[in-house]
Amino acid sequence: MLGAAAFDEIARGLRASASLKAKADIGLAARRLGLSTADAVPVGDDCAAIPSGDGWLLLALEGFMNGFVAGDPWFAGWCGVMVNVSDVAAMGGRPIAVVDAVWADGEEGAAPVLEGLRAASERFGVPVVGGHTNLGCDRGQLSVAILGRANALLTSFDARPGDRLVAAIDLRGRYREPFSNWEAATDAPAARLRGDLELLPRIAEAGLSAAAKDVSQGGVVGTAAMLAECSGVAMEIDLDAVPRPADVDLDRWLASFPSYGYLLAVAPKDVAAVKALFAARDIAAAEIGEVTAGTRVSVRSGERSETIWDFAQASLITTRERAGA
Repeated sequence: MLGAAAFDEIARGLRASASLKAKADIGLAARRLGLSTADAVPVGDDCAAIPSGDGWLLLALEGFMNGFVAGDPWFAGWCGVMVNVSDVAAMGGRPIAVVDAVWADGEEGAAPVLEGLRAASERFGVPVVGGHTNLGCDRGQLSVAILGRANALLTSFDARPGDRLVAAIDLRGRYREPFSNWEAATDAPAARLRGDLELLPRIAEAGLSAAAKDVSQGGVVGTAAMLAECSGVAMEIDLDAVPRPADVDLDRWLASFPSYGYLLAVAPKDVAAVKALFAARDIAAAEIGEVTAGTRVSVRSGERSETIWDFAQASLITTRERAGA
């Protein structure tokens, strides 16, 4: 359990998180495009889920900060595949293929990005089937899109009051300095990576959860906030229960982007089964909170509790209208 001063400092840091506040850019773009959570393909999920036959096609895209591409170009290329397959898995799907767009100052500038893309494509078993290349730019930039398919969906819109919030995170890694990326994939064998991702569609198809989200740059609490907003619910997260490496400070961990990390809303009767699936593959999984009716995302440690975001006061990523907003 955190001491009072440590808890207050962490709560202040979460409320002021630049990574969390940056998620508001999603809502701004959605408003400009005239999109909303009420559309046939609602905005706010990890992928666009497009009905197709007896399932869904999943379409997503990731763009990378210029500083990240410049500072660690090979890993940026790797992440182009990794974060996209993670988004597909978060929706209960399996990846089909990716396409990339690479800008660089000549072939030498593009080489490490493309090598990282290729390495991840081979390791995750997801082919790169095309894209766009421009080698006449003054800096490196990268964007990667993915197509996947789901037989049963996990969405950001189906967490319900009474559900438990389960976090599943691969702790077998280390930081990829100087960024807050918890890197747990580049040294892992292909069979392990693919098998770990397969857990999410298995959970969806077994009906063990209907709502999930990939832990992103917003960290565990920021990701929970996005899930709560899309589902129109409140969440309280027990910071003492969040799985983390023994030698990593909690404040840094809560701002970290794990290679493999998911939040799932799970009915109480299914929590043990979900945790057991992850444990069988040596992935840390724990019940870290609860879903309730309301508009607030809060954190607690022991008897102390603080609100991090109240959707009645301000939206985060959606254009959903809230009472009192």
